[in-house]
Order: sequence, then structure tokens, then C-alpha cells
Amino acid sequence: MDPTAFRKMAVIGASANRSKYGNIIVRDLKRKGYEVYPVNPKLDELEGLKCYRSLEDLPKDVELIVFVVPPEIGIEEARKAVSLGFKRLWFQPGAESKEIEDFLKNQNVEYSFYRCVMVETNI
Repeated sequence: MDPTAFRKMAVIGASANRSKYGNIIVRDLKRKGYEVYPVNPKLDELEGLKCYRSLEDLPKDVELIVFVVPPEIGIEEARKAVSLGFKRLWFQPGAESKEIEDFLKNQNVEYSFYRCVMVETNI
């Protein structure tokens, strides 16, 4: 899956802490011109962007969901994403697990493990 093919990306695990990848990725994608939808239940705004409390609150036309959360949170969010009809899931290094992969294998979705969205969007 090539993330540069998509313009609208949500980031699950978006963080107000500028030293955490959940913030660095939001800033990087925004700087590159992507429409970024940060997801964090505790924030209203992040880096000048509206922050969404959950996957359920996202616009339905988000094209790619980027996971920057531990696998134990990622599995629950992956299940939610699939049930909501999102079709492309990107797991940052460290966000993946065998349990998530086993679940996704049986779903009608595209997914990526072990690749960094910041590296892959450097065009």
C-alpha cells in the first residue's frame, strides 16, 4: 500500500507532547499537505487541527488510518475501524501485533506493518 495515494489521513494516538511520534507524525503529514485528522479522546485541538475523540467521530471519507498506539489498544481500534467501514489501516512500527494481523487477514481491508508513514510519504 502506498500512502501517497491518499490525501485524508487520521492519526490514532495523536499527542499534545511534541516529542512523541503521535505529534511528530501529525505535524509531518500536515507539513506535507495531507488532510490530517488527529484522534485523541482528551484533546479538542492539536497543532491547529480539530481533534476527534474517536473513530466514530471521523468523517467517513478518511482514506487511511495511521495507528500510533500500543498493540493492546490497536487491536480494539482496528476492530472498530473495520466495523465502521474504514478500508486502509497503517500500523507504525511498534503498533503491530500477531493478534492484529490475524484479525485483519480475515477482513476486507488493506493494511501495512513495519513501515513508517513519514518515511513512505517522503516523495
